[in-house]
Amino acid sequence: MKKALTIAGSDSSGGAGIQADLKTFSAHGIFGMSVITAVTAQNTQGVFAVQDISREVIAAQIKAIFEDIEVDGLKIGMVSQISTIEVIAESLKNYSPQNIVLDPVMVSKSGYHLLNPEAEVTLIRKLLPLATIVTPNIPEAEVMTKMSIRNLPEMEEAATIICQMGAKNVLLKGGHLEDDSTDILYNGQDFKYYASKRIATKNTHGTGCTLSSAITSNLALGYSLDEAVSQAKEYITAAIEHSLDIGKGVGPTHHFYELYKKAGMTN
Repeated sequence: MKKALTIAGSDSSGGAGIQADLKTFSAHGIFGMSVITAVTAQNTQGVFAVQDISREVIAAQIKAIFEDIEVDGLKIGMVSQISTIEVIAESLKNYSPQNIVLDPVMVSKSGYHLLNPEAEVTLIRKLLPLATIVTPNIPEAEVMTKMSIRNLPEMEEAATIICQMGAKNVLLKGGHLEDDSTDILYNGQDFKYYASKRIATKNTHGTGCTLSSAITSNLALGYSLDEAVSQAKEYITAAIEHSLDIGKGVGPTHHFYELYKKAGMTN
C-alpha cells in the first residue's frame, strides 16, 4: 500500500484540513498519515478559534514519520506561522520526499486573509521551490502575484508569474470565475486545461483540501502529473455534485461517494 502524509491544520467539523485529506487518501486506497500544524474550532458556519502547534512539536511529528515510514506523497495545507513554514521547509530539505503538493491556504472563502504579509512571503520563498505542484485558487493567486484575475488569459499570466517565483508546476483553479470553472496547469512551458461543469450547490467546504489531496494520492500511485490532476478533477467534481447537506452553513463534499455507490448506499 502506498503512503501519503498531510501537513495541515485540523478541522473539528471534519470537512476540510487534516480530516478531509485523510478521507481523500482513504478513498484512493492510500494509507494516510498526518502532521498537525494547528487545531481549529470550526464548523460549517465559520472558524471560531485557532491554536497553533509549536515548531518543536511539528518537527517531532515530521521526524517520527520519516524515520519510520516511507512517504510516497506529501500534501502541505494550512501553515499559518512563519516558524511553522520554516521548520517544514528545513525538514523537507533534510528528508527530500518526492511528490510534494502545496495548497497555499492564504485566503478563506469569505475573503479573510489567513496569513499575514510576512508569512505569505516566507511561504513563497521557502516552500514554493520545494513543491512538485502548487494549487492556488484565484484569490490566493491574486495575493501571490499582486494582480487581478478575471478571465482565462489573466489566469495564464498569473500562472506564468508563479512559475517564475520558483514553482515547478502550477494548477490555478478557476472556480472563482463568474462564467467558467476551468483549471489550468502550467509547467513553465505549456498549458493544459481542465474544464468541468459548474455545480449549483452551497456545500463546498474543503474542496481545495480535497483536490490537492487527490492529486497527492494519484502522484503517490505513480500517475503522471497530467493524469494525477485529471483524475483528481473528476474525483472532486463527483464529491461536490454529491455533497452532503450537513450543518447550518456550507456543508462538506462527499469524499466516499464512489465507494458508497459501489456498496449500494446513498447519501
